Amino acid sequence: MDLSALLAAERASVDAALDRLLPRADIWPVRLHEAMRYAVFGGGKRLRPILARLACRAAGGNAEQITEAAAALELIHTYSLIHDDLPALDDDSLRRGRATVHVAFDEALAILAGDALLTEAFAVLARFPAGDTFASRRIEACSIVAVAAGSRGMVGGQVEDLEATGTAVDPARLERIHRAKTGALLAASVELGAVLAGASPARREALAAFGRDLGLAFQISDDILDVTGTAATLGKSPGKDAAAGKLTYPAVWGLDAARETLDHLRARLIADAAAIEGPEGTLAAVAEYISRRDR
Repeated sequence: MDLSALLAAERASVDAALDRLLPRADIWPVRLHEAMRYAVFGGGKRLRPILARLACRAAGGNAEQITEAAAALELIHTYSLIHDDLPALDDDSLRRGRATVHVAFDEALAILAGDALLTEAFAVLARFPAGDTFASRRIEACSIVAVAAGSRGMVGGQVEDLEATGTAVDPARLERIHRAKTGALLAASVELGAVLAGASPARREALAAFGRDLGLAFQISDDILDVTGTAATLGKSPGKDAAAGKLTYPAVWGLDAARETLDHLRARLIADAAAIEGPEGTLAAVAEYISRRDR
């Protein structure tokens, strides 16, 4: 499998959907729509919508039918990045290799652009895939994503991440933060694809479990890259977690042990992916990519 070609084709499909879904930059209110588009089209791996589409295929569905719903995940992810970069949170000036939204525009507009992207995401999930066949699946998809993005998921993880900064080492708390702050939306992305494909309960649960572990692997990899990466490769400021005293896998366990944990998790993910769709499936390849990425 040529994973690079696959991911490039998937990104192109997602980007085309995002361009269709987002209001044009010349539509009132112009400045807000400019900021939304600046954030969304500033690069990015499009991992969450790609995972939704791949999981849909793995569950026997038609990925092309769920592209808009999958793209809604990127709107939520982008909103979270805008807010995460704000002075009140991580206070970063660099994202995806260029100025963060509050630097390129202003802080108030950055907050509102994030709000608008989050709201737009649920408008998309409520409408797509269109048709009566998907009506009950759309409702369930909205619920899955809302829980993952809310106080029991991404936002709750962000709050605990802030509260844990500078506190004593706590491995259980660290894993809880990672599974919520980053892992919850990644897990929901995989489950979204399964739900919209009409997967059986057993296959849906297998995909959801894979998604949960994939989310943890992604954040452990992120922790490692914050120590080992550069601004040029990452497109954001490295070393901020350590400087802020955040709970991370290298901070709690050390860099070598963090890498070993990631290796074990990668092996489990590949085995689980093979059980879901065979050893040559795309999910195993993506798990390998996430675990070994350099950005």
